[in-house]
Amino acid sequence: MSTNTEFPGPVKWVDDRLGIAKIGKKNLRKVFPDHWSFMLGEIALYSFIILILTGTFLTFWFKPSMAEVEYQGSYSLLKGLHMSEAYASTLDITFDVRGGLLMRQIHHWAAVLFIAAMMVHLLRMFFTGAFRKPRELNWLIGFGMLFLGIVEGFIGYGLPDDLLSGTGLRITNGMIQASPVVGTYMNFFIFGGEFPGDDFVSRFFIVHVLLIPGIILALVTAHLFLVVYHKHTQYAGPGRTQKNVVGYPLFPVYTAKAGGFFFVVFGITALMGALMQINPVWLYGPYNPAEVTAGAQPDWYMGWLEGSVRIFPGFESHFWGITLSWNLIIPALIVPPAFVTLVALYPFIEGWITGDKREHHLLDRPRDMPTRTGIGVAFIVFYAMLWIGGGNDLIATHFNLSLNHVTWFLRFAVILGPILGFWVARRWAISLQRADQDRLLHGLETGVIMRSPEGKYTEKHQPISTYEAYSITARDRLVPHEIGPETDENGVRAPRRALHKARAALSRFYFADAVQKPTTQELEAAHEHAHDADEIHELTEDTETYREVTSDRS
Repeated sequence: MSTNTEFPGPVKWVDDRLGIAKIGKKNLRKVFPDHWSFMLGEIALYSFIILILTGTFLTFWFKPSMAEVEYQGSYSLLKGLHMSEAYASTLDITFDVRGGLLMRQIHHWAAVLFIAAMMVHLLRMFFTGAFRKPRELNWLIGFGMLFLGIVEGFIGYGLPDDLLSGTGLRITNGMIQASPVVGTYMNFFIFGGEFPGDDFVSRFFIVHVLLIPGIILALVTAHLFLVVYHKHTQYAGPGRTQKNVVGYPLFPVYTAKAGGFFFVVFGITALMGALMQINPVWLYGPYNPAEVTAGAQPDWYMGWLEGSVRIFPGFESHFWGITLSWNLIIPALIVPPAFVTLVALYPFIEGWITGDKREHHLLDRPRDMPTRTGIGVAFIVFYAMLWIGGGNDLIATHFNLSLNHVTWFLRFAVILGPILGFWVARRWAISLQRADQDRLLHGLETGVIMRSPEGKYTEKHQPISTYEAYSITARDRLVPHEIGPETDENGVRAPRRALHKARAALSRFYFADAVQKPTTQELEAAHEHAHDADEIHELTEDTETYREVTSDRS
């Protein structure tokens, strides 16, 4: 049947000019694999949609102004107090706008969930190798969205102009001013003068509701386009290759599942907003530069940056009348950017070390790449130690510990912890590889003990399933990068010899101790051994039967 007879008149008119039927028919049947871990990216997408919807609601009543007013709203404990118009409008949304507090809390919880889902989604991509060619650009896009999401959350956190958010901005102001040469100029540009200035709320508001959301929306569009263009990754299994995708079509199966999952995410976020209090700004009061909230803590995704500053020893240097505050420059201006840059460029670093230039559409199991898994765990431990450092005062008070002891422990743990985490995770992955290798070559232990005619006892093994065997063997053999000859056929010394030696050494370290996939000869030898064991078992059974019959005849 032609498309012209399927559509109503208006749709047919648009289709004749844009060709939407042909495009839609191809893309609506796009196949997506079915695995729970792929929902992590969907949670981030749906949280972003919730943020846009609730944020639009809040903009109707929020006043991004630092003009001083006298509060005369419903919250009697602050009535008559002078505060900024931004803080007063936040109180009005909370206590006087119908559903305002619910929307505020849904918006805040959705922001927390948005960043958490992106982090876990990127970890899933890292440990399964989903960042490899041709998806390096998508890795950078996803990491860019995470970075912008953190900045967006921090800016939104400062908009109410309460004492807690003002304390966080004060810390940020100190970090900016610690920047050599340009710190003062950047501070005046951001805050419109000496901190806190008179314009930062209005400036932050424009960035929060227009600039960063627009950039994130563009990156989301590019990310989804590349997912469709490159086709979705999938886990190894029977029937799954580098050239196909096994799963369900976008329409109607995946569309129905995705739509239902959106309402699940929205419903859970709404329940959290209704039942779990977050950011009670009325308890903190308006921001006053002369005051600090006791036990002030930022949102969790900013805790690692504050922890870096808290646990770093305090020392300064003076050069030609210029003071360099190393206790802020190193933990706030050097360590975080270096860490972020290393993670963002990791796909290119791994590709250079391994020399792997092939396209990958099947995902790795974390145990099959022990060094990468160890590096990922080291990243997590490093982040976690800094994150714990952001609450060192609360840890000390809650567990009745010395604040100095907690701080000194974290100063060593932030260095030694990632090393220990790398070693444990790498050895654990190698152990799991060896267990898989043993099951693949020798099968599963059945608990059935066999005795040969010579009196030798062995345990009967049962072969593993074809699906499990395929999953274990659906990987490549790991070959370290070779240096190559020092000179070519003309006797000319190879250029960048030292760089190639370093690359080969890193490659050997990367693949060191990893259990290689068994060869065909090893599998055949294992099968022959199992066949011999079965023959021994049958012979043993025949011998026992003969003995029983002989005994009966006697």
